[in-house]
Amino acid sequence: EEGEVENEGNAQKEKGGGAAKTKSKKKQSGTYVNGIKLPQTHLELRQIEPQTQNQQRAFVAFDEGKNLLLHGLAGTGKTLLSMYMGLCQVMQKNTTFSSVVIARSVVPTRDIGFLPGDETEKIKIYETPYKNMCSELFGRDDAYEILKRHNIIDFITTSFIRGITINNAVVVVDEMQHLTGHELDSIVTRLGDNCKVILCGDSTQSEFVKSADKNGLPKFLSIIGKLNTFAFIEFFEQDIVRSGFVKDYIIEKNKQSIQF
Repeated sequence: EEGEVENEGNAQKEKGGGAAKTKSKKKQSGTYVNGIKLPQTHLELRQIEPQTQNQQRAFVAFDEGKNLLLHGLAGTGKTLLSMYMGLCQVMQKNTTFSSVVIARSVVPTRDIGFLPGDETEKIKIYETPYKNMCSELFGRDDAYEILKRHNIIDFITTSFIRGITINNAVVVVDEMQHLTGHELDSIVTRLGDNCKVILCGDSTQSEFVKSADKNGLPKFLSIIGKLNTFAFIEFFEQDIVRSGFVKDYIIEKNKQSIQF
């Protein structure tokens, strides 16, 4: 396998922008899993810095050992920050965490049968955002596949979460506004020993039509809000960092009170 991994060092790609500033200085040397350095992977997790006060609050709370609830507008970097913090936790020496688990629903239908291919091929389309984020965080297009191959990243959907227990992981629950109360409950009750969870999303972007589905997230958040193990961080217009255009657009959309 070392030869296979070594050959993966060809696809390099520099990317800029995104949710936080990337620095040329490396976070650490090499790729670690369970405190053991993987040979010849040439994966270097870039150091990124918060661009807004609320991004900084997220970093501080996570470093203090809190679970996170990151809620707010699109373009504020919630998912990228979650991925970065999770990978920092996992890919270091003497860590007790073995993987970053990304959990989300396969919207809009929750029934992936309409897509061609087997289960893996059907789910793959929903992994694209995380593949792009890993390309940015590591500066190479094949980073996500390498991390998956070494079980540093795992992607699961609520369609296949029943009956499993997740241990020793940082669990990123993404796009939580597309999850029913039952799905949110199913995810958090799958968490076993030594887990941290980061919930992120924007309730204003929910695509639910039925009241029962819409009410699931507020009920779930009312429970989470009572747990002192969670830090709740709200992201506002001033936290939008995706691009100047996106920031201007969202501000104007909110000014006119327009929802789609």
